Amino acid sequence: MASTTIALGVALIILGLAGYFLTGGASVTALIPAVFGIVIALAGLIARDERKRKHAIHGAVVVALLGFLGSIRGLIQIGDVFDGTAARPAAVISQTVMALLTGGYVILGIRSFVNARRNRTAQ
Repeated sequence: MASTTIALGVALIILGLAGYFLTGGASVTALIPAVFGIVIALAGLIARDERKRKHAIHGAVVVALLGFLGSIRGLIQIGDVFDGTAARPAAVISQTVMALLTGGYVILGIRSFVNARRNRTAQ
C-alpha cells in the first residue's frame, strides 16, 4: 500500500502543477491538489518503514478523504463542463480528477484495513 500511496501523491502533485501552469498561473488554488499530494506522498514514504506503516497509511487515507470531500463539488459540476456552461471548466476538471483519485484511494485503503484485520484475527 506504500507504493500506491506514493503513486497517488505523485499523481496529485502532477495534477496540481498541470492545473496551475496550463491555466497560465491564473490562480494559486490550482495548486491545492499538489499540496495534498505532497502530504500523501510523504506518508507513503514513511509507510515504507514497517513499524510506522499502519499510522502512515491511516493518515494518508484521512488526508485523501479530506481531499475527496473538498473536491466532490467538481464531480457534481462535471456536467456543466460538457454543457459548456461551467464558469471555470479547468477547475471543475481538476476537482473531478482529484475526487476520483482520492475517492478510489480511500476505497482501496478501507479494503486494505479490512483485509489486515481479517488476517490478524485468523491467526
